[in-house]
Amino acid sequence: MNKIDLSGRCAVVTGGAQGFGRAITERFIASGAKVAIWDHDQTLAEKTAKEIGAGVTAFKVDVSDLAAVEKTRDATLKAFGKIDILVNNAGIAGVNKTVWETDLDEWRKVLRINLDGPFICCKAIVPSMVKQNYGRIVNIASIAGKEGNPNAAHYSASKAGLIALTKSLGKELAGYEIAVNAVTPAAARTAIFDQMTQQHIDFMLSKIPKGRFVLVEELAAMVAWLASEDCAFSTGAVFDISGGRATY
Repeated sequence: MNKIDLSGRCAVVTGGAQGFGRAITERFIASGAKVAIWDHDQTLAEKTAKEIGAGVTAFKVDVSDLAAVEKTRDATLKAFGKIDILVNNAGIAGVNKTVWETDLDEWRKVLRINLDGPFICCKAIVPSMVKQNYGRIVNIASIAGKEGNPNAAHYSASKAGLIALTKSLGKELAGYEIAVNAVTPAAARTAIFDQMTQQHIDFMLSKIPKGRFVLVEELAAMVAWLASEDCAFSTGAVFDISGGRATY
């Protein structure tokens, strides 16, 4: 493991109880940061925080609820004193269906968590970053946001929107010492697979030239650098980690 220095930094990782979020939390702790796990599953979040150890605090929150996010932001600031890093990781896959078979409520549910959630968290946290003139925001998008996966239009559209949000916010904050970037991983074997059909999982694997899914630790390593002071000049950018699948 390469050493990334996050000493003295305080981070929020949404969906931090499992999968990518847990791996990112573990890497941040190993790098010297304190981490607030924001997750809708309080029991799992508290279990994860206990297992990782000192420096991790669990908060229950629905990232699509502005009032809840603002309340949790205030509680995090009270506990940590500041928020230096925001990782918008919380997300859902949704049901695998064609566009014309997808229920409107299902479409809205995926967009609400995957796109409204990061917008709301940025809206709530960015002002404190501006005030301290420092921040790092990393949005966990997806290769699906670049290419569009069949039978996953809601998920693909939400991640494409997150990429655009990253670019817009990066430009808005370019005058501050705040970097905003996105990563576009290929799929990983996490709990999100439970929401997908085996046919869709096989399709995703067939598109990756390296012939395997990304490891959560590999994604966490990239995020740790993007969350560090070393990432000072890249903003509004998209960092690929798709095993060669990306065509741009």
